[in-house]
Amino acid sequence: MSGGAAMPQPGQAMQDAAENALPISHLLYLHGFRSSPQSTKARQVAAWVRAKRPDLEWWCPQLPASPRAAFEQVCTRLDTWPAAQTAVIGSSLGGYYAIALAERYGCRAVLLNPAVQPARDLAQQVGTTTAWHSAEAFHFRPEYVDELLALECGPLTTAQRYFAIIAKGDEVLSWREMVARCAGARIELLEGGDHALSDFDRHWSKIVDFLGLAAAGG
Repeated sequence: MSGGAAMPQPGQAMQDAAENALPISHLLYLHGFRSSPQSTKARQVAAWVRAKRPDLEWWCPQLPASPRAAFEQVCTRLDTWPAAQTAVIGSSLGGYYAIALAERYGCRAVLLNPAVQPARDLAQQVGTTTAWHSAEAFHFRPEYVDELLALECGPLTTAQRYFAIIAKGDEVLSWREMVARCAGARIELLEGGDHALSDFDRHWSKIVDFLGLAAAGG
């Protein structure tokens, strides 16, 4: 991608039901704000892929703080992947990106407590901070808020391509906003829980079933 904000194009390359039945061969995991590929959930998925589906093309990148740069980085890779056989798992801010990617490419997406209005919420985080898994400082700049706004999408165009796991006990995001954003999608609404989905391992089999990951790998 080149020039300007990496804005999603809702409906572009949208796959029909037959295409979406193809087995997943490429799996992308997107971490949340201040997180990394070292998060518990990302490491759990990586370990499962190594053990059960080493044939998958698996990618869990460290995303830059700039939403535009993050989106462009991921799109450069996804441009080479088969959309009908690609799935994206996104946590928190990664869930926001996952929606934009799924709308752009027509791939399947699993959303873990997805951010709904990150431009609003992260406006309070402008400044210098650190990631959860590193002491190295990074800067969340004011212009990044506008970059988040540029990635906003309308309603899910093909809701059956999405599976959202949402915890009512999320201490960061509103579960009601998340449920409304994922209208029409398959939703697993958890009583209690937390933003990090600390019991993620309990829900992984549902993700495997939704994406049909066990079919090729056992």
